[in-house]
Amino acid sequence: MSHPLIHLESLKKVFTTDEIETHALVEVHLDIQRGEFVSIAGPSGCGKSTLLSILGLLDTPTSGTYILNDAPAAGLKLKDRARIRNREIGFIFQSFNLIGDLTVFENVELPLVYRGMPAKERRTRSMEVLEEVGMSHRAKHLPSQLSGGQQQRVAVARALAGRPSILLADEPTGNLDSSNGEAVMELLKGLHQRGSTICMVTHDTRFTKAADRTIHLFDGRIVSEEEARKQHVP
Repeated sequence: MSHPLIHLESLKKVFTTDEIETHALVEVHLDIQRGEFVSIAGPSGCGKSTLLSILGLLDTPTSGTYILNDAPAAGLKLKDRARIRNREIGFIFQSFNLIGDLTVFENVELPLVYRGMPAKERRTRSMEVLEEVGMSHRAKHLPSQLSGGQQQRVAVARALAGRPSILLADEPTGNLDSSNGEAVMELLKGLHQRGSTICMVTHDTRFTKAADRTIHLFDGRIVSEEEARKQHVP
């Protein structure tokens, strides 16, 4: 059996302020397989965003093991974390995080510039992913000229451009109305069906159903896991 893409063992995260310790994550054990769609659910303050930040190498655990793509991710230097983020991880944020004075194309291209990819390859790759999310016709527009749903599609394209090992989505429908939220979820489901590995934090139970598996967090602990009920068509 192949190794999981992500392996967490006895992961802990403790924040200390004014001599008060807050245990954000407690003894978290989790494997995410290649090609799997996992959602992380739980009430506000349960540790969902902290867990996603550690998975995305934006934060470090206080203790425990994190293996990403067969390589230890704990104890890395800042420059090494940045390099791995650029090559292995695609981020989709609730607030889109697009750069306002760059065009749609330039926003998608930017991570590839940081990677040092040649200009011709960057252009081809950027237009491919914009086509994939249905936004190639808006390549020359600014984010302010797009609807919220369109901006999130561009954010998905930017996350895909580097062909990451995993997509991390933090409340990707949180700033969208129900119609646009459902459209973005259909886009993520389509990416998963084509082989993308996705880990998504969401508070919306309608969207956890899109995942293969839902991890329920409470007070920093995994309290239950729920497998998706697959419908069998005769």
